[in-house]
Amino acid sequence: MFRDYLQIAVATVMCVLLVPLGVVVAAGTLGDVNIKGLQGVSFKDKVQIPATIEVWDAAEKKCSEVDFEAYTACVTASEMPADFHEEAIRAQSIAARTYAMSKIKKYGSGGPEEHPEAPVCNTTHCQVYKPEAELISIHKKGWEEEGWAKVKKACKDTEGQLLYYDGKLVNQPLFFSSSGGQTENSEDVFVSAVPYLVSVSSPYEEETTHRDEETVLSMKEFKKKIRAAFPEKDFGEINPASVKIISRTAGGRTDKMQIGDVTLKGTQVRSALGLSSALFSISFREGSGWNGSSDSQMEIVFTSSGSGHGVGMSQYGADGMAKEGYDYKEILKHYYSGVEIY
Repeated sequence: MFRDYLQIAVATVMCVLLVPLGVVVAAGTLGDVNIKGLQGVSFKDKVQIPATIEVWDAAEKKCSEVDFEAYTACVTASEMPADFHEEAIRAQSIAARTYAMSKIKKYGSGGPEEHPEAPVCNTTHCQVYKPEAELISIHKKGWEEEGWAKVKKACKDTEGQLLYYDGKLVNQPLFFSSSGGQTENSEDVFVSAVPYLVSVSSPYEEETTHRDEETVLSMKEFKKKIRAAFPEKDFGEINPASVKIISRTAGGRTDKMQIGDVTLKGTQVRSALGLSSALFSISFREGSGWNGSSDSQMEIVFTSSGSGHGVGMSQYGADGMAKEGYDYKEILKHYYSGVEIY
């Protein structure tokens, strides 16, 4: 799943410019873009998908030029299991395609500080990209004829389709593994409020692998990890009485947590302890050497559900919706509020 930093503000509402179809679909300008149903569509910023995209290989420290739709298929196969439902894979392909297009739109032939030579890289800093040969090599025999063929077909079915909100290309089509039942408002996890990244229910996640996971630490281990993660903070005395969850987000994740004399965000605690999600509860119990008096011999138990940051589309939720009969457009419109697919 890709990591991103939401540093955008909600745009001031502008008057909608109705673009006639003859202007939007000028001869030779849309290439692979699916133009079905565009009559009467209002675009403020219609984009054109390029033939290729530059991808930065973080390990090799070099760029490669890749066919754009081939890149989309490889990202989709890298980010979502091929045994997920076809409609979930179609939804994933559009999220991946939109993310890549938003970076091209933002950086052009350049890129961010981490890889200025290309708009996207091949790691979770952007979205994971493994070339076709590598994908085939890391899967079991037969995956090429079954899983890879399935992913390529799903991507072909959505070729050229992108997410738009209020007539503009969506620039933060975030996704993650599983939510634990509810996604998050973007401002509760990252920096800014984004109108299409709001908390929604995600009820069909019965098959997710991250449910009620327990992470058990001795109080000594807990203190060591927390202090190592935040060496600049003076926590004072850390004991069971001074460790508590103060507030929760709209999606149920830990918003703020008191640890000693310091208040941390739930996302900070998750990162420091390597938890799968910030959707966690805490409890204390006697450790193996507990003698009834020493806090250091007690254990703290983090019970978490879900995997990932929780903002945008839950991949397991998308698979669950697809198995319930929802198509890829319904899935995308559920997880990205108010968007349209063109």
